[in-house]
Amino acid sequence: MMSFPETVNRSYAWSTFIYNIGLVMTASFLIGLSAQLEMRLPFTPIPITAQTLVVLMSGALLGAHRGVLAILVYLAAGVSGLPVFSGFGASIHHILGPSGGYLMGFAGGAYIAGTFVERGWDTNFLSRFSLMLLSCCAIYATGLLWLGFFVGFEKALAMGLIPFMAGDIIKSALAAFLLGGKGRLLNNKLP
Repeated sequence: MMSFPETVNRSYAWSTFIYNIGLVMTASFLIGLSAQLEMRLPFTPIPITAQTLVVLMSGALLGAHRGVLAILVYLAAGVSGLPVFSGFGASIHHILGPSGGYLMGFAGGAYIAGTFVERGWDTNFLSRFSLMLLSCCAIYATGLLWLGFFVGFEKALAMGLIPFMAGDIIKSALAAFLLGGKGRLLNNKLP
């Protein structure tokens, strides 16, 4: 028979674990929902979505590990057939297609945002904005490399970076503003 303190500790561990699962699932849902807010441009296979903002916020608010886990759950949901990719798409073809590098790069973006916020490098708007831009660069690095295999590396910049830079600068500024110095609001760690 367990002592009372052991029972309380075990109960706390389970409630923390369930809480963290809820945070990860909620972030994954919001990433999928934000993928549906899309705008297609005629000259690129990459859609403009609100996902980047949600990915950056997920990493910053949930921390590096839970942020990456939320991305992995989102990708697994899409691969398993849930319509979470842009245009209510689902299947491995979205990850293996031209925009797949951006989807995979979300994990790096969330990790960078989460890591720097965990280390307290989000003390003012400029540092948060810079952090969000750096996180976007991680997404772009993976996305452009992957897109280059489909359209050639010369065209990848014209199709996968230049049309999206202004929007991602705005999304980074919005994320920095919304964080408002609160940093990592959700401090529980996975047990």
